Amino acid sequence: MSQQAKRNYGAGALLILAVLFVALLFVVSLVFRGARFDLTENNLYSVSQGTRNILASIDEPLNLYLYFSDSVSKDVPGLTPYRDYSRRVRDMLTEFSSYAGGNLNLQVIDPLPFSEAEDAASAAGLTGFPANSAGDTFFFGLVATNAVEGRETVAFFDPSKEAFLEYDLAKLIYNLNQVSKPVIGVMSTLPINRGFDPATRQMREPWIVLQQAEQLFEVRQVAPTADVIDPEIDVLAVVHPKDLTDTTVYAIDQFVLRGGKLAVFVDPQAEMDIPADAQTNPQAAMFAERSSDLSKLLETWGVAYDAKQVVLDRTYGLQVSAGPGRRPVRHVGILSIDTAGMNGDDVTLAELSTINVSQSGHLAKKPDAEVEFEPLLTTTEDSMSVSSDRVRFMTDPSSLLDGFAPSGQTYTIAARVRGTFSSAFPDGAPPPEATEGEEPAAPSTAEHLAAATEPNDILVVADTDILSDRLWAQAQSFLGQRLISAFANNGDFIINSLDNLTGSSDLISIRGRATSQRPFTRVQELQRQAEARYQATEQQLEQQLQETERKLTELQAGRDDSNPLILTPEQQAELARFQDERLRIRQELRQVQSNLRGDIESLGTWLKVINIGLVPLLVTLFALTIAWRRARRREEANR
Repeated sequence: MSQQAKRNYGAGALLILAVLFVALLFVVSLVFRGARFDLTENNLYSVSQGTRNILASIDEPLNLYLYFSDSVSKDVPGLTPYRDYSRRVRDMLTEFSSYAGGNLNLQVIDPLPFSEAEDAASAAGLTGFPANSAGDTFFFGLVATNAVEGRETVAFFDPSKEAFLEYDLAKLIYNLNQVSKPVIGVMSTLPINRGFDPATRQMREPWIVLQQAEQLFEVRQVAPTADVIDPEIDVLAVVHPKDLTDTTVYAIDQFVLRGGKLAVFVDPQAEMDIPADAQTNPQAAMFAERSSDLSKLLETWGVAYDAKQVVLDRTYGLQVSAGPGRRPVRHVGILSIDTAGMNGDDVTLAELSTINVSQSGHLAKKPDAEVEFEPLLTTTEDSMSVSSDRVRFMTDPSSLLDGFAPSGQTYTIAARVRGTFSSAFPDGAPPPEATEGEEPAAPSTAEHLAAATEPNDILVVADTDILSDRLWAQAQSFLGQRLISAFANNGDFIINSLDNLTGSSDLISIRGRATSQRPFTRVQELQRQAEARYQATEQQLEQQLQETERKLTELQAGRDDSNPLILTPEQQAELARFQDERLRIRQELRQVQSNLRGDIESLGTWLKVINIGLVPLLVTLFALTIAWRRARRREEANR
């Protein structure tokens, strides 16, 4: 065969291989579109079993219309992140369709300027903004409909909320597939709802946790003076039950015994219980009673709770600002509970990482109670219980560390209680009560239940601040929308609990993915140890100062001369001794901080050595070992 023929055969073979390679890539892109390997620690990018359950439960076709302005954004550099994210959203929706048994119909629409599609996107409430100098509008949202004119929308897909993507889409489909939403009743003496704020003289937004609940449930307000609970309510959330009448407590009692579900939030020191005259009379506000209890029911149902005790925890205590010009201090009354303090076996805490509470109480099972008491949130053993008055009149958070003596036991902050409950009113309904200027309410005509006929399941949390925005989320405006940025899982835990009490658990496995924190636990432990040494040394300096002042006062009182402004030699010597001692102690304080920085830098150096040097070296040695063994095998085979 001539050289030219060989070259022709070679070129032809290369051409065939190239065609086969392109064809293979095309087939792979079609067959494995959307497939991916999730190597993240918490499987953040895998479709959860809860999502699969929701998709499998769809009993009628749902239409999904993904609006993405592909043509408008094609040549706009600033919109590149949105173009990349659009592929992520489209792949996720395609994967959803594969689990929906043909009941999800996805259409991707490019709403060109001045088109009917653009008008439809605007009419559906999707958010658009100018994409270029020509004023063309950029859309990136989703509209979902069902067969009975139900509609759910995602007004705009924000790439910064990618961790929420699966949950947002699953929640949209879950809501659209529900015939009716579960009913949640909220009885609260705190300003959790929409209303007028006398301090700012403006309408206040509801707490974020309530807004999230309204997306999944039908939320109804129940007056703290109610004498009966609507039987249509599936779950009653009682927040800060302060000064409830026996009539209202009896209504709650009978609601639970008839099969209603209950979530109770009590508090020995509710920070959000701010008196109306707090600004004009701060002194009275400081002495105002901020505790709440539902002792008549809780004690009957086997739960021990003291509304005059607050739990402190040195390990979980958060650092807070101590004021302008002062270093942050650890507030052992504001706790950031990590996974070690969560009951990982309970579905409401699945995959959650951080829950913050503030000045909370603690719960326990009564010794003789015939109920199942399951702790959900607990402290560490580096904790203690103190009188709520100590926290109530506190001016400096660091003062809570004075005399801190860990009890060596853990305290339960939230618990699930199961059992067949008896009524707290064995003699029947209490006499009707009347408020001032009103006639007593008519006695209830409902049949009194002395005990439940089926096992009950209630949630008890010894903190109401867990619900407040400041402990877990921040709200910000984005393109006219109020976006929520969560830095803790408080809202997830509350909504999970309501979901679970209503009997729905499919969304629970998804919601916890919203917050993914991996703190440097070793660094945090070093900081806590340094703070403990710093606190002890600082207290020593304070004691030295007080002792010096006492001695100077004694020396001044014992003088018999007529010029008190001139220091005696004894006073000068005492003052010089104190100044030397203060200099020594301050050097110790600086040394404590320096040692902390050195420990953290040393830890960081070792991590760099391991990640940058050791791991590549091990990989290289492994590769060389494999190559050497293969070479040995070839040599042995050639002998």
